[in-house]
Amino acid sequence: MAYVATRGGERAIEQAERLFRAEMGEITDARVAEIKAAMPYLIDRVMGEASLYDEDLAALALAQTGGELLEAVLVLRAWRTTQPRLQVADPIAQEALFTHRRISAAFKDIPGGQVLGPTLDYSHRILATDVLNGLSFKPAEVEPAAQPAPAYQPSVAAWQAENDLVDLPPVDDTAPEDIPDVTREPLLFPAKRAHTLQSLARAETGGALALGYAAMRGYGQAHPTVNELRLAEADIMVRHPNGTAFSAGRVKVSQAEVVSKKGEKLELGFAATLGWNEVKCISAATLDLNSAGAEKGSATEEEFFIYHTEGVESSGFCIHFKLPHYVTFQSSLDAMRDAKAKAASRKEPAE
Repeated sequence: MAYVATRGGERAIEQAERLFRAEMGEITDARVAEIKAAMPYLIDRVMGEASLYDEDLAALALAQTGGELLEAVLVLRAWRTTQPRLQVADPIAQEALFTHRRISAAFKDIPGGQVLGPTLDYSHRILATDVLNGLSFKPAEVEPAAQPAPAYQPSVAAWQAENDLVDLPPVDDTAPEDIPDVTREPLLFPAKRAHTLQSLARAETGGALALGYAAMRGYGQAHPTVNELRLAEADIMVRHPNGTAFSAGRVKVSQAEVVSKKGEKLELGFAATLGWNEVKCISAATLDLNSAGAEKGSATEEEFFIYHTEGVESSGFCIHFKLPHYVTFQSSLDAMRDAKAKAASRKEPAE
């Protein structure tokens, strides 16, 4: 069913879209550049949920959809499907990440040290209302450290494994081009490990937070402690046809490891995504940590959280209820009327 089935519906649909576009106004490269510069973390979220790293296209998607995040992600994913896959990059090792921020809540002293990096974690949340009165909000200059932190940091989990605190998963020697791809293969359950991590990487941030928070509050099997949280840049290493490896550029990435005590050792949960998005990575890693042994239908069951954090599909299902359901609803009304009529006939007194 569609609105075009009604008289004048096709023209109404066209004008409805025009009305939306008119409210957005003209979209220029200057507007796109301003969105990109002013809202880098929003750009990162859209890129991560769309599985496409392109800051200009993410800013354009936000401008084109008026900042409606799920629509922006949908537009960007749709564009992604039209593009050829030219190359598969080499795997990225943690110690090869150019690290901007790296902290651990599990240990005060970790190899390489705590690196706070860019964050609002320790700031006062005060709205700069003076800006609305014509003043500017100019941040104070950063004072460089006497000695900069090392750009490349070791893995906390690897250090723990050396001290027999945790068992790391075996090294996966699957060739990059043979790694399962959730964007090209059907998602079946129990899911492949690659599909689970890929689904969490592109999960809708709010959905991952909601279910991860449910696990944190006690609706899961394990309470998380942040073992390592890292914001970094990763070199995208690809190979020339002659076999030479080279960097095609850098992308921002986030990763989180959370741990919980299990027996005599720690159990790990992991998540990573494109762009810098700490809350999603911690939430997703918590879901990964809690997925083993989760009850059917619980917030931490793999099938439940993979499906219900898929923002494009879930929002699409939700908003489809806005479309006409005249036939099915009329059928329900007819059934109600019929039931009322039969009930009334049974109650009629005998003469």
